[in-house]
Amino acid sequence: MTESAHRIHNPFTPEKLATLGAALRLEPETRVLDLGSGSGEMLCTWARDYGISGTGIDMSQLFTEQAKLRAEELGVADRVEFIHGDAVGYVADEKVGVAAFLGATWIGGGVVGTIELLAKSLHTGGIILIGEPYWLQLPPTEDVAKGCLAGSISDFLVLPGLLASFGTLDYDVVEMVLADQDSWDRYEAAKWLTMRRWLDANPDDDFAKDVRAQLTSEPKRYAAYTREYLGWGVFALMAR
Repeated sequence: MTESAHRIHNPFTPEKLATLGAALRLEPETRVLDLGSGSGEMLCTWARDYGISGTGIDMSQLFTEQAKLRAEELGVADRVEFIHGDAVGYVADEKVGVAAFLGATWIGGGVVGTIELLAKSLHTGGIILIGEPYWLQLPPTEDVAKGCLAGSISDFLVLPGLLASFGTLDYDVVEMVLADQDSWDRYEAAKWLTMRRWLDANPDDDFAKDVRAQLTSEPKRYAAYTREYLGWGVFALMAR
């Protein structure tokens, strides 16, 4: 519910998403697989701007329907397909030039498993896109890490360590685009208005008390913890 008004379900703005597409030097007719495609903004805008085609898989029926409407709106419904389903374990029938998962790498049980899953759909010389959090600075205590909604400090690496970890998996990092505080604000703060509108429309709903508690606490939590300690970026990888 909190992201129902979002077009992009991660800490990227449309400008950041466009920067990523340009940075990858996408060729027309490149096939892109997007696991956890959300409301389809990446595939739809890249199909419009770069002539790619592709498939998105997402477990949210609402987001999948929004993605299909966005494809119609941008005139690219003949180039992109959105499937309502579980992206965990999904492998494309036809090899793709770009295989992406732009969320924290829970889908494969971590970075290693996610890369292994995406690689199964990728043709030789293709690019894997991984969206992953990292620490802007190491939290001083485990409580601060939990304030960032991490399980512990060890859940994430600082940026140099994350980049180095891709090398240990025998992948080159060939591009990256990082969220900044403004794009984090646009991702997180937009949830608050959605929650308030929902509360105004559904005051007697069974979830109203929980939503009210979250709306009351989230701005302070975000400003004190996530905004100060947690980064997020998309990293483009190619096998060595």
